[in-house]
Amino acid sequence: MKFRVGDTASFSKTITEADLVLFAGVSGDTNPLHLDAEYAKATRFGARIAHGMLTASLISAVLGTRLPGPGGIYLSQTLQFLKPVFVGDTITATVTITAVHPERPVLTLKTLCTNAQGERVVEGEARVLYEPSERGKGGSKA
Repeated sequence: MKFRVGDTASFSKTITEADLVLFAGVSGDTNPLHLDAEYAKATRFGARIAHGMLTASLISAVLGTRLPGPGGIYLSQTLQFLKPVFVGDTITATVTITAVHPERPVLTLKTLCTNAQGERVVEGEARVLYEPSERGKGGSKA
Protein backbone atom coordinates (compact mmCIF):
# COMPACT_ATOMS: atom_id res chain seq x y z
CA MET A 1 0.00 0.00 0.00
CA LYS A 2 1.25 3.45 -0.86
CA PHE A 3 0.81 5.94 1.98
CA ARG A 4 0.43 9.67 1.36
CA VAL A 5 0.54 12.79 3.52
CA GLY A 6 -3.07 13.59 4.38
CA ASP A 7 -4.29 9.98 4.52
CA THR A 8 -6.57 9.61 7.53
CA ALA A 9 -8.49 6.95 9.44
CA SER A 10 -10.70 6.89 12.53
CA PHE A 11 -12.19 4.59 15.16
CA SER A 12 -15.04 5.41 17.56
CA LYS A 13 -16.03 3.82 20.85
CA THR A 14 -18.43 4.66 23.66
CA ILE A 15 -16.63 4.39 27.01
CA THR A 16 -18.44 2.04 29.40
CA GLU A 17 -18.29 1.15 33.08
CA ALA A 18 -16.80 -2.20 32.05
CA ASP A 19 -14.02 -0.42 30.12
CA LEU A 20 -12.91 1.42 33.28
CA VAL A 21 -12.98 -1.72 35.41
CA LEU A 22 -11.20 -3.87 32.82
CA PHE A 23 -8.57 -1.21 32.11
CA ALA A 24 -7.92 -0.85 35.85
CA GLY A 25 -7.44 -4.60 36.06
CA VAL A 26 -5.07 -4.78 33.11
CA SER A 27 -3.07 -1.66 33.94
CA GLY A 28 -3.12 -1.82 37.74
CA ASP A 29 -4.29 1.83 37.82
CA THR A 30 -6.99 1.64 40.48
CA ASN A 31 -7.09 5.37 41.19
CA PRO A 32 -10.49 5.97 42.84
CA LEU A 33 -11.03 8.86 40.42
CA HIS A 34 -11.76 6.16 37.84
CA LEU A 35 -13.55 3.58 39.98
CA ASP A 36 -15.21 5.16 43.04
CA ALA A 37 -18.24 7.37 42.31
CA GLU A 38 -18.33 8.86 45.82
CA TYR A 39 -14.66 9.77 45.74
CA ALA A 40 -14.90 11.19 42.21
CA LYS A 41 -17.98 13.28 43.09
CA ALA A 42 -15.82 15.38 45.44
CA THR A 43 -13.17 16.11 42.76
CA ARG A 44 -12.96 18.93 40.23
CA PHE A 45 -14.63 16.61 37.67
CA GLY A 46 -17.70 15.83 39.78
CA ALA A 47 -17.84 12.25 38.49
CA ARG A 48 -15.58 9.34 37.57
CA ILE A 49 -13.40 9.88 34.53
CA ALA A 50 -11.79 7.40 32.17
CA HIS A 51 -8.09 6.68 32.48
CA GLY A 52 -6.15 8.96 30.15
CA MET A 53 -4.30 6.00 28.71
CA LEU A 54 -7.59 4.17 28.09
CA THR A 55 -8.68 7.07 25.92
CA ALA A 56 -5.27 7.23 24.21
CA SER A 57 -5.41 3.49 23.54
CA LEU A 58 -8.09 4.19 20.94
CA ILE A 59 -5.30 5.74 18.86
CA SER A 60 -3.53 2.38 18.98
CA ALA A 61 -6.72 0.75 17.67
CA VAL A 62 -6.61 2.99 14.59
CA LEU A 63 -2.90 2.43 13.99
CA GLY A 64 -3.10 -1.34 14.38
CA THR A 65 -6.28 -1.95 12.40
CA ARG A 66 -6.74 0.87 9.90
CA LEU A 67 -3.75 3.12 9.22
CA PRO A 68 -1.19 1.80 8.62
CA GLY A 69 -3.08 -1.33 9.75
CA PRO A 70 -2.00 -4.88 10.59
CA GLY A 71 1.75 -5.15 11.00
CA GLY A 72 2.18 -1.53 12.05
CA ILE A 73 4.52 -1.07 15.03
CA TYR A 74 4.39 1.92 17.37
CA LEU A 75 7.77 3.66 17.63
CA SER A 76 6.75 6.71 19.65
CA GLN A 77 3.78 8.76 20.79
CA THR A 78 3.43 12.18 22.40
CA LEU A 79 0.18 12.98 24.19
CA GLN A 80 -1.56 15.99 25.66
CA PHE A 81 -4.65 15.31 27.77
CA LEU A 82 -6.97 18.26 27.21
CA LYS A 83 -10.39 17.35 28.67
CA PRO A 84 -11.77 14.57 30.83
CA VAL A 85 -13.63 11.63 29.34
CA PHE A 86 -16.64 10.31 31.26
CA VAL A 87 -18.50 6.99 31.22
CA GLY A 88 -20.96 7.21 28.32
CA ASP A 89 -18.82 9.55 26.20
CA THR A 90 -18.31 8.45 22.62
CA ILE A 91 -14.71 9.10 21.63
CA THR A 92 -13.39 9.17 18.08
CA ALA A 93 -9.67 8.63 17.56
CA THR A 94 -8.35 9.98 14.27
CA VAL A 95 -4.87 9.68 12.80
CA THR A 96 -3.59 11.68 9.84
CA ILE A 97 -0.29 11.10 8.07
CA THR A 98 1.91 14.19 8.24
CA ALA A 99 5.10 12.63 6.86
CA VAL A 100 6.12 9.54 4.91
CA HIS A 101 9.83 8.97 5.42
CA PRO A 102 11.43 8.34 2.02
CA GLU A 103 14.33 6.13 3.14
CA ARG A 104 12.61 3.81 5.61
CA PRO A 105 9.11 2.44 6.22
CA VAL A 106 8.14 5.00 8.89
CA LEU A 107 5.10 7.26 9.05
CA THR A 108 4.61 10.31 11.24
CA LEU A 109 0.97 10.92 12.16
CA LYS A 110 -1.05 13.58 13.92
CA THR A 111 -3.20 11.83 16.53
CA LEU A 112 -6.43 13.23 17.90
CA CYS A 113 -9.28 12.02 20.13
CA THR A 114 -12.52 14.00 20.18
CA ASN A 115 -15.79 13.57 22.04
CA ALA A 116 -19.28 13.61 20.47
CA GLN A 117 -19.38 17.41 20.84
CA GLY A 118 -16.25 17.67 18.69
CA GLU A 119 -14.09 18.76 21.62
CA ARG A 120 -10.46 17.68 21.60
CA VAL A 121 -9.78 15.43 24.58
CA VAL A 122 -6.35 14.05 23.62
CA GLU A 123 -3.90 15.09 20.92
CA GLY A 124 -0.36 14.27 19.96
CA GLU A 125 1.95 12.79 17.38
CA ALA A 126 2.94 9.21 16.62
CA ARG A 127 5.70 7.54 14.64
CA VAL A 128 4.89 4.10 13.26
CA LEU A 129 6.95 1.49 11.46
CA TYR A 130 4.93 -0.31 8.80
CA GLU A 131 5.50 -3.50 6.86
CA PRO A 132 5.97 -2.50 3.21
CA SER A 133 5.49 -6.04 1.88
CA GLU A 134 2.26 -7.91 1.23
CA ARG A 135 2.57 -9.56 4.68
CA GLY A 136 1.67 -6.26 6.39
CA LYS A 137 -1.74 -6.01 4.71
CA GLY A 138 -3.66 -8.24 7.08
CA GLY A 139 -4.18 -11.93 6.95
CA SER A 140 -1.50 -14.55 7.10
CA LYS A 141 0.78 -15.82 4.35
CA ALA A 142 1.47 -19.13 6.05
